[in-house]
Amino acid sequence: MISTTSSTVEMVTQGKLQISEENIEDKNAGRLGCFGSLLVIISLLFIALTFPVTLFMCVKIVKEYERAVIFRLGRISDRKPKGPGLFFVLPCTDNFVKVDLRTVSFDIPPQEILTKDSVTVSVDGVVYFRIHCPISAVANVSNAHSSTRLLAQTTLRNVLGTKNLAELLSDREGISMSMQEALADATDQWGIKVERVEIKDVKLPQQLQRAMAAEAEASREARAKIIAAEGEMNASRALKEASLVIAEAPSALQLRYLQTLSSIASEKNSTIIFPLPIDMMQGFMQRKS
Repeated sequence: MISTTSSTVEMVTQGKLQISEENIEDKNAGRLGCFGSLLVIISLLFIALTFPVTLFMCVKIVKEYERAVIFRLGRISDRKPKGPGLFFVLPCTDNFVKVDLRTVSFDIPPQEILTKDSVTVSVDGVVYFRIHCPISAVANVSNAHSSTRLLAQTTLRNVLGTKNLAELLSDREGISMSMQEALADATDQWGIKVERVEIKDVKLPQQLQRAMAAEAEASREARAKIIAAEGEMNASRALKEASLVIAEAPSALQLRYLQTLSSIASEKNSTIIFPLPIDMMQGFMQRKS
């Protein structure tokens, strides 16, 4: 119990030390030192001496969908980006990078992927993302857009490699959500927010397409035969019930015969077949016997 308490205390103290070190680094990040402060003062004096001319060099404009990250002597001057609108920079000491905050979309090139059940398919998709932290997008990664594209390709391969072909064809929404979560976890430290991931097309090999088409056709034919057999079975049961009714009332057979003649006459046929009653043939059969 004492050892557990001591380890907990050590973890807490280490966490406090890390937090204090981060705070010290954040405070020191904004300091330029004596030489840096001297250069800033010289730059301000230069602006004051050549005021009308340097005004055009110091005033910058960023649009509503843009932000500017200012570097002063290689350090980020403020912990928040500038804009939109007007902002001022010092000549010779300040440099700034514009960052677009609008949503960007790009296509994932078709990737040849081997699924979990050893089927090779070609899958492509589309990703929508935007930059929500301009400072992280500039300071933590060299090219945020290119890195996100490459990461999307590898994530597509990793996620689809754990899925079967049936899951790949039927559960596209679940695959898109898995890819979005994986990309969001990886790009959060870059200041990028992945808004949406969609699977566009799944291309199967020609042989596999023909095999699946033959399987589907065979299953449809089997269902059709089952339905036809069930129809014949129901029809035979109905005929059996009809024969029992006719056997109870012999006059029903004569009515059925007249109904058949009426339906034949309505079609304007020149030939009408009259059935011969079996009772008339029984006399001849008895004589022969």
